[in-house]
Amino acid sequence: MEPDAVGTMAGEQHAPEAQQPVPDPEHIGFRGPVACNAAGITYRQLDYWARTGLVEPSVRPATGSGTQRLYGFRDILMLKVVKRLLDTGVSLQNIRTAVEYLRSRGISDLTNLTLMSDGASVYACTSADEVIDLVRGGQGVFGIAVGRVWEEVEGTLATMPTEAVPDVIDDSAPPATVPAVATDELAARRARRRAG
Repeated sequence: MEPDAVGTMAGEQHAPEAQQPVPDPEHIGFRGPVACNAAGITYRQLDYWARTGLVEPSVRPATGSGTQRLYGFRDILMLKVVKRLLDTGVSLQNIRTAVEYLRSRGISDLTNLTLMSDGASVYACTSADEVIDLVRGGQGVFGIAVGRVWEEVEGTLATMPTEAVPDVIDDSAPPATVPAVATDELAARRARRRAG
């Protein structure tokens, strides 16, 4: 089976992995400096990517002066993948296409995905055979194993503070900072992996 270019795969639908209930991960987030640290980017990059819609915070966007953006685990994973693609010389247009493709996939599918590029196009490979076929065809110059990036982000965020965001935002009260324990999607995934 030969991999397709990311741009042509964006319409694919994948069945989500069966998940145990987790305590409301949409309401757990990481502030900008933590996201920058985990993704290996500058705050200037983070801000620019949020303002241009490349990677926006899914937990809480900036809603005006003084509000803090809060990024979820998936957002930080995307930030790190974007950084890796930029570092290898992929154009911003192709990165935008790759990010849209990754967003369209269920989060469980990303751990077995390798992004390959020849510097011009980005290809998504879901098996070692696809990677080998791509390299044999001379199309893959470098690859990013998204599962490995996932593990790096997971390890970095395990010790970082998170913030709980209530259902009703009360801007007069400061957000509650909670330790990174089994209250987020990341910790729940680790617990499922240990149990299974």
